[in-house]
Amino acid sequence: MLATRLQIEELSIPATLDDPDAAGFIEMVGVRNAIEAQLLGSGALALTPAELLPMYQAQEFEPKRVFVARVDGAVVGRGILQWSIAEGTTSTWVIAEVLEEFRRRGIGAALFDRVEALALESGRPVLQSEALHKPAAGGARLPSPTGYGDVPADDPGVRFLTHRGYRLEQIERVSLLDLPVPATVLNENHDRLLEQLRGAYSLVQWRGSTPPEWIPDLILLRTRMTTDAPFAGLEMDEEPWTEARIVTHDAAMAADGRLTMTVAARHEPTGRLVGFSELSLPGNRSRSVQQLDTLVLAEHRGHRLGMLLKVANLRALQMGGSVPSQVHTFNAEENRHMLDVNEAIGFRPVGHAGCWRKDR
Repeated sequence: MLATRLQIEELSIPATLDDPDAAGFIEMVGVRNAIEAQLLGSGALALTPAELLPMYQAQEFEPKRVFVARVDGAVVGRGILQWSIAEGTTSTWVIAEVLEEFRRRGIGAALFDRVEALALESGRPVLQSEALHKPAAGGARLPSPTGYGDVPADDPGVRFLTHRGYRLEQIERVSLLDLPVPATVLNENHDRLLEQLRGAYSLVQWRGSTPPEWIPDLILLRTRMTTDAPFAGLEMDEEPWTEARIVTHDAAMAADGRLTMTVAARHEPTGRLVGFSELSLPGNRSRSVQQLDTLVLAEHRGHRLGMLLKVANLRALQMGGSVPSQVHTFNAEENRHMLDVNEAIGFRPVGHAGCWRKDR
């Protein structure tokens, strides 16, 4: 039954967290973190309002609209509408999630109704959604059409999205790595691979913002993240990256004391960067580290550069003083090469997210 005193309202994104209208945004972030902890059984994915605010403010490059569901004035769920700035895009990402104790009251349906209607009104008829699904032992499974991975068929999120006409397209694995990684694992892979690749590839590393001399290469690498990574049957636009977008992205990633550690593979014959991997460290080093993008351009694969990039960054992390307790990451289940790398380092699966699509 629909919850009484339910309100669905669009959330204004404050200029700062000190603004009078920032309370709703801060409350929404708390609900986001609580929902993900309920589904994953861990607070590893939690972010602070200060970390998230710049990402929601970057409307020029990552436009989005945010809605909250309130019951008796308290935020109990949220809906997000996000789309690409690529010319002619026809897809929209729509997400709706509700605190576990407020589910089965029609709140999720009301949020989805709102964001789906707005997506269709915008002329983007391909609706795509991502949702964490609780791990479950036994019972019926819904397999991914890629042939890699499955989710519990009786999971409430699976049943909800299927009922609304979405079809599963891809499964992402959520993995955790306990730190520190044994030095023997990191050093052996790092030193051996670097020696094997001597004269062909070398490593470039930096902390914080992208050095000006590498911005043109990062523009290409970030653009190729949207074409070279596996996306199964999802519709992915080639994202237009520019110097301004790199600068804005780097500034957002530094919010609330976060530090991005980047290691890149330099192709010696051309001097260009052909791969990169990033770790994002929170200001509070006791919290989980995010393993962000890792990419090797398709034409430079087959040399184990992905392994080299990851172990180089983890080695630098562990040599940098106080070591956090864990790293978390997402990977498509069909990205077997990257999962092989992760598993060899010590990452273990802790959950899954389904990526879903509906065409109207």
